[in-house]
Amino acid sequence: MTRLSVNINKFATLRNARGGNNPDIIKSALDCERFGAQGITVHPRPDERHIRYEDVLQLAEVVTTEFNIEGYPDERYMELVKTVKPAQATLVPDPPGVLTSNAGWDTHKNQDLLVERVQELKKEGIRTSIFTDPDANMVEGAAKVGTDRIELYTEGYASKFHGDKEMAVAAYRSSAEIALELGLEINAGHDLDLTNLAYFITEVPKVEEVSIGHALICDAIYYGLENTIRLYLRCLNP
Repeated sequence: MTRLSVNINKFATLRNARGGNNPDIIKSALDCERFGAQGITVHPRPDERHIRYEDVLQLAEVVTTEFNIEGYPDERYMELVKTVKPAQATLVPDPPGVLTSNAGWDTHKNQDLLVERVQELKKEGIRTSIFTDPDANMVEGAAKVGTDRIELYTEGYASKFHGDKEMAVAAYRSSAEIALELGLEINAGHDLDLTNLAYFITEVPKVEEVSIGHALICDAIYYGLENTIRLYLRCLNP
């Protein structure tokens, strides 16, 4: 079964736009769990433009499903993750100020950094995942740094899906097969939605988890949060 982790950053974006605490980030996360999500994902950035570091500390006290903290592994991120000890840390190559994640790691050029960070996290008992493009060379590099999982960056798939879905998914399928052969588990995320998710899960073998935020929150405007989460779960496990 592929698990759904809801990225709640957009709830925080909405809250921060007006100040105060509406929507309530803690309640939003608990509601997502109550409605069936099997995980909660956050991606705190240095400018705290959506999820704040204090939010992460508060969420750690109440989240009962898998807690996944994404981010660039600088010293502040590492300190936060070591304090919280989430189920999973997802390392993303986002430089400060980037709008959203837009590429996977070059796992060869960044091998020394990734090896160091993965070892630090493993000493804390935290499962590691590395944001990775659907590229055999990068997947092989990910295996060499000792990560437990890769998260396939799916923007390329989503952007090509409506033109030729078989072409769009081909590199992801082959990358997943290589990852499995190398002993890696597979996550996926970025621009997955109710239109393209089911096909991706059918075609890409053994995806353990998808992290979905922006599209899910947009859908919730029309369908309601509870119904939207159930629709995504149906795509994952028809």
